[in-house]
Amino acid sequence: MSSPRQKKPAPKPLSAGALELIAARFRMLAEPMRLRLLNELRPGERTVTQLIAATGAGQANVSKHLGLLADAGMVARRKDGLNVFYFIADESLFALCDLVCSRLQTELATKAAAFSPATKPTRS
Repeated sequence: MSSPRQKKPAPKPLSAGALELIAARFRMLAEPMRLRLLNELRPGERTVTQLIAATGAGQANVSKHLGLLADAGMVARRKDGLNVFYFIADESLFALCDLVCSRLQTELATKAAAFSPATKPTRS
């Protein structure tokens, strides 16, 4: 009898250097303001002014986080006259975000169900 889950081949162990790069990537995504900025850039490019208005954060804070995201290769920028437009440079961020969000929705639904009142059988 076979298991409903087919076993996948074990992934190859990662080197210490690879693990550090992965950890750095997740540290970059561990800051809520950076996630907010990435979320605002999801539909398309935005100026710093638009991002400030959308997030309610100050210009220095938005610029600092955009700089970090750009250094990490997650966003890129283009200049058009006096405006600087930021956009997502690494589309794989969306797949990662969708995967995490899907898992969180499942977990939250399970936790919410635990707090739901038990259904009592109806009497006729």
